[in-house]
Amino acid sequence: MSNVFESSIVIDGLIIAKWGRDVFEDMRKGGLTAANCTVSVWEGFQGTVDNIAKMKKMVAENADLLTLVRSTDDILESKANNKTGVILGFQNAHAFEDNIGYIEAFWDMGVRVVQLCYNTQNLVGTGCYERDGGLSGFGREVIAEMNRLGMMVDLSHVGSKTSEEAILESKKPVCYSHCAPLGLKEHPRNKSDEELKFIADHGGFIGVTMFPPFLKRGIEATVDDYVEAMDYIINIVGEDCVGFGTDFTQGYDKGFFDWLTHDKGRYRRLTSFGRIKNPEGIETIGETPNLAEAMKRAGWNERKIQKVLGENWLRTFKDVWGS
Repeated sequence: MSNVFESSIVIDGLIIAKWGRDVFEDMRKGGLTAANCTVSVWEGFQGTVDNIAKMKKMVAENADLLTLVRSTDDILESKANNKTGVILGFQNAHAFEDNIGYIEAFWDMGVRVVQLCYNTQNLVGTGCYERDGGLSGFGREVIAEMNRLGMMVDLSHVGSKTSEEAILESKKPVCYSHCAPLGLKEHPRNKSDEELKFIADHGGFIGVTMFPPFLKRGIEATVDDYVEAMDYIINIVGEDCVGFGTDFTQGYDKGFFDWLTHDKGRYRRLTSFGRIKNPEGIETIGETPNLAEAMKRAGWNERKIQKVLGENWLRTFKDVWGS
């Protein structure tokens, strides 16, 4: 690891790996200070509570590697103790069902980031693969409650209109935890220059993904292409509101992707990604230090590297969480 990487707070804005000791060891090998770890996509309330219970059990059983994050102080503590902080996050508000009270229940369990929609329509609004009807009345109540508690609103898989209305509705910064620029690759999941500028102009945050179907060269992409995508966004919004969110799916097989890419996990197919091969140089979580080297190769100074590796995420989390 380089000196700048070793001294930096390193926060991955989204990982949806097959959680287990091997992945946790790789997170430590990769020098992650913290990561937003997905514990809900298509699951309802009960299924999500089950997932959280399993994750907390794993955190306890792997306490030599992990800590649970409820505040930014916990992130700083994980850095001091050479551990990785697990931030509990959802990729869908489906688990809230139609009960505003569930939001605080999940907050009490430790959930700190929730994406409003996953690709399609739910009670809150619309995902990026459907005609977008915007934020619902219930969705406005959900955002108000998330703001009150200090829970990050994530718009990565959310439709353009719903995202715009959510950005305007939220009294606290919102984020795209894992997205890539449409200007480099045409894809329904990617964000246009206008969308990137809009979220930044309203105090929001952008985590850049390396998921190969969203990068310019697809499965031919390298870690340098990933940094190019970051620089593209930084050139639009500046370096203070950009971080990284890999979207690592480490350990999962085709069956998992079939479940993810069908609406509600079981009905119509929404998209097909084909063969998934992470960018050369950052094919596993353990290779995250290579990101700092690629940033150096791209001519980034030390301050810019530190900010994008994690300091920007840390500041934004503090703004949203309140501590």
